[in-house]
Amino acid sequence: MRIIAGKAKGRRLKTVPGMKVRPTTDRVRESLFQIIGPYFEGGSVLDLFAGSGSLGLETLSRGAERAVFVDHSPASVETVRKNLQVAGFADRAEVYRRDARAALRILARRKLSFRYIFLDPPYRETFLPELLTYISEHGLLEPRGVLMAEQGSASRLQPRYNHLSRVRELVYGQTVIHLYQREDPGGAKDAGGSLSGEL
Repeated sequence: MRIIAGKAKGRRLKTVPGMKVRPTTDRVRESLFQIIGPYFEGGSVLDLFAGSGSLGLETLSRGAERAVFVDHSPASVETVRKNLQVAGFADRAEVYRRDARAALRILARRKLSFRYIFLDPPYRETFLPELLTYISEHGLLEPRGVLMAEQGSASRLQPRYNHLSRVRELVYGQTVIHLYQREDPGGAKDAGGSLSGEL
């Protein structure tokens, strides 16, 4: 696994030891960032089920300013820290070992919001709707921000959670990526561009 583009292009990333972590493949990441980027001018990123941290690291490499990485696994947290050092981004990141729900509550209390949020939990988990609703209700995705939720093809997400509206759905074999953007209370998408269009 490697960083595909940007400042740290080509840097090899460590994977989490064991078989419990399913990293997003290079092919899927490359396709995703062609849609949401491919490059960024600042902004902060939340990689909530960080695993190896590949999604947040790719975003930093492509121009995001800051990142918060969260995972419940000690092995994942240690791997993220090592990958930040390898990529040269350790001074631009915070890394926490937390349950996803607890992490979101802490971030909301800190009144943080993110331009990019990645949710890539184990496919067996069923709490993505709960997390999407919480993120919307507490303003954790900033206007014109993008949220990515990845899941297995056997699962389904709704087109809208409060003020988050799905604008793209991408299928890669058994992987489905849902892209959401924030709407205002009247239902209109925030100004600044949309990811909607032909799939």
